[in-house]
Formats: sequence, structure tokens, C-alpha cells
Amino acid sequence: MMESYAVHFAPLQGYTDSVYREAHARVFGGVETYYTPFVRLEKGGFRNKELRDLAPEANTSASLVPQMIAASPEEFRRIAGLFRESGYRRADINLGCPFPMQARQHRGAGILPYPDEVRALLETIFEYPEIRFSVKLRLGWDSPDEAQALLPFLNGLPLTHLTLHPRIGTQQYKGETDRVAFSRFYESCTLPLFYNGDIRTLPDIRSLTGRFPRLKGIMLGRGLLSSPWLAAEYVSDTPLTAREKKEKLSAFHALLMAGYSSRLEGGEHQILDKMKTLWDYLLPDAEKRLRKKILKSSRLADYQEAVKNLLL
Repeated sequence: MMESYAVHFAPLQGYTDSVYREAHARVFGGVETYYTPFVRLEKGGFRNKELRDLAPEANTSASLVPQMIAASPEEFRRIAGLFRESGYRRADINLGCPFPMQARQHRGAGILPYPDEVRALLETIFEYPEIRFSVKLRLGWDSPDEAQALLPFLNGLPLTHLTLHPRIGTQQYKGETDRVAFSRFYESCTLPLFYNGDIRTLPDIRSLTGRFPRLKGIMLGRGLLSSPWLAAEYVSDTPLTAREKKEKLSAFHALLMAGYSSRLEGGEHQILDKMKTLWDYLLPDAEKRLRKKILKSSRLADYQEAVKNLLL
């Protein structure tokens, strides 16, 4: 069996909430660490949805690291304080989010062109010696040189690891990832490094770990949302049969349905809307006619029937 690298599950707003993470960990596994979608301050406080998602009692199966997004040491302290009070001793700092609304406020990838602000933000970690921090970042906002210029500073911080998504913020998720810029960063990085971005298949993983053997691991996002078994197949080095995939998907779907039904209070339509978002990514290569039936269903019973037919 080939040596396997650690697999982390990237957080995606609107998808990888605690119900999803718990169901994934219980049915598929293969993931060493899950992350919460980023926690931020909004109008001076926290959103209830994010507080619920962080609650330790909602996260018993998945090994979880909460992620924060902040523009200033003041914001950092508020969020790190919340993590600490919630019992977390690990935290991830988001310097990679490309959403313009965050970036305009110098959060996520939007802070990367301002090295002094990055330094002030990240030096705040020294005020929380009981929490071990990691950083997720992009190559830059406008230029792939921005993260590279920060690397000597990052290398000097006591971080558990860095995760680099090799696009610039203005690209959003479009265009190709920049393996050449990643390679330059990798060569000069002395911290444990994870690769994130456009990893959709087992051959994608193998080609990356072959090209960058010093990687600590890989972080999968959309690749796991579309093929939830990908991490487990990679770590066990054993592909699942089509039948096993469908059985696991059926169990996974049932857990999600139960989890969202007990959490959402807006009745059938709210549950239906939430369950349909799964199919934004899940099984993109499934038969179009069957996928369409799922997305067009307007009653929960019709939706469940359509899913059952697809997973037969």
C-alpha cells in the first residue's frame, strides 16, 4: 500500500455545516480534520447560526477545527475568545476567501496586499498560547507574489501548518490553479504545507503528492462534495464498488435528512430547499434525467422518491 498523506475537508459556506460534517464522518470518513465555515464578526456580534455550528455537542463525530476570518487584531481577539470559551484548542485563520464583500474589508484574500496588516493580525496568535493556529491562504489578491513576499514572516510563526490554494483572489474559482507559483512557495516554505484547489479524483491526488512529495497533506472541498467517498478511497487505497457507493450515499442522505428535519423549523419547504443544495455538487455525472427530477421536485415525498430512483 502506498503511503497516504493527511486529508482535510475544506469548509464551504452553505454546505459543510455540522449536520453535513457529522454525517460525512460517520458514513464515509477518511478525513483527518474538518473545518467550520469561517466565523466572523457581524455588526459587533456573532450570528446564531455560527454559534450553533460551533457548539461542541453538535460536533461529536468529526474532528473539528473552527475557522475565523478577521481584518484586525480586535476582531481576531473576539473570535479567538469565542473559540477558547467553546473549548477549542486549535483554530484556522482564513487569508484566502475571495468573496468581494469580505475582501473589500481586508478580510480573507483581501488582506494579502497589505503585509503590515497581515503581520499585525497574525502576531495576535502569541496572545493565545493555549491555541494552536494554522493559516489558509491564496497566492495573493491581485498578484501571486503577495503570499510569496509574506513567506519569510509566515515561516517564523509557530503554526501547525499552512494550506495554500494556488489562485489569486480576483480569479474567484475561475481559470486554472497556478502550479508553478505553488511550486515556488513550496520550495521556500519551512512549515508543514497542504495543497488545496481543484482536486476531484484519485489520479489528481496521486499526481499532486508525486509532484510535491514534501506536502503534509491535501485539502479537498468541492471534490468531496461531489464524490464524498474520495478521501476514504484514497486513505484506504481501495476503490469502492458502484454498489457500495450507492449504499453509503443512501445512509448519508438519510442522516442528512434526519439532521436537517430536526434542526430546521420552517416546515417541509425549508427542508426540501436545504436538501436540494446538496445536488449543487453531488454526483455531477449522474444521469441528467434523474438529477433533473430531484431538482424539480416541489414536495418532499417527490424529492425522496427521485433520490431513491437515482440511488437504485
